[in-house]
Parts: sequence; C-alpha cells; structure tokens
Amino acid sequence: MENLVKIQNELKVPKENVNAFGKYKYRSAEDILEAVKPILLKYNATLTLSDEIVAIGNKVFLKATAKLNETICYGYAELAEHKGMSAEQATGTASSYSRKYALNGLFLIDETESDADSQKPIAKVEHPIVVNVEDAKSKLIVVSTLKELQQVYLSLPKEQASNVEVIALKDKLKATLK
Repeated sequence: MENLVKIQNELKVPKENVNAFGKYKYRSAEDILEAVKPILLKYNATLTLSDEIVAIGNKVFLKATAKLNETICYGYAELAEHKGMSAEQATGTASSYSRKYALNGLFLIDETESDADSQKPIAKVEHPIVVNVEDAKSKLIVVSTLKELQQVYLSLPKEQASNVEVIALKDKLKATLK
C-alpha cells in the first residue's frame, strides 16, 4: 500500500493528445502506462491489467481490472456496435476505454478540464414565457355564442389557452352560453 501511495503522488500524465473532431485534449490508457512504467520499476511494483466480458441486466460490458499488489480497480465500457467498426475494433475500443478508467481509479488520476468524458452538457437556458392572461380573458369575455367561444379559444396562443385562469373562464362561459 505504501508503494501505491508513492506512485500515486509521483505519477503525472498530462493530456497531450488532441481530438481534432471534438477539439479537446485527452490522455489514453497507453499514455498512463507509458508514464507509470518507470515509477513501477523504481518501486519494484507490478501492475497487471485484464479484461472480462460481463452482462449487467440486458447489456454487455467489457470489465477491465487494474491490479497493483493487492489493490484492485475496475473500469467498464459497454460493448456496442459502432458505425464503420468491426466487432474486434469495437471490443478494442471498449478495452482501451475501460482500462483507462480502471487506471485512473487505481492511480487517482483526475479526469477534469477538457476531457470530453468529463464535460457536462451545456444546459439550455429556458426563458420564461410571459403569458398575458388578461388579454386572453378580454377576448373571451366578449363572445356571445358557443361557436364564437370555440373560435376565439382556438385562436389563442398555446401559452394563453393552457393557462388555468383562461381554461376556467372558458369552461364558465361554455356553461352559460347557448
């Protein structure tokens, strides 16, 4: 355990790869392995990685195991079809992805800043719709027949027509008009 703490503190794996399509920096499992090997040698530690296919519910995942001495971390990636990839390529992609996250957990590598996997979707700002209820009521209150009520009500914007006050007025008028 002492060696793991030392390795975790010494290991630095900057994000030096760039995804041109997504325009973000990332580190791969290979980058982590390349950076950790000299440190493992320094502390005479052995890291092992293995993969296993597991079913969870009705989905199939590739489970990667990263083990240093008695400390174990797991990473998972769903095995799924990817357009333009063979089954072997998709499995390799899942292996790399799950191993990366198993290694991140084992060595306490933070996945923040510009890693696409850590990006939260940008929340769409909803602007409240201002409903002019009085305008809708004034249009309804002047009707004199059921047919006219129906025409005016159907011509209201959705936001006005779905307002509870407007619906209540429409129902009241409907009950009193002939």
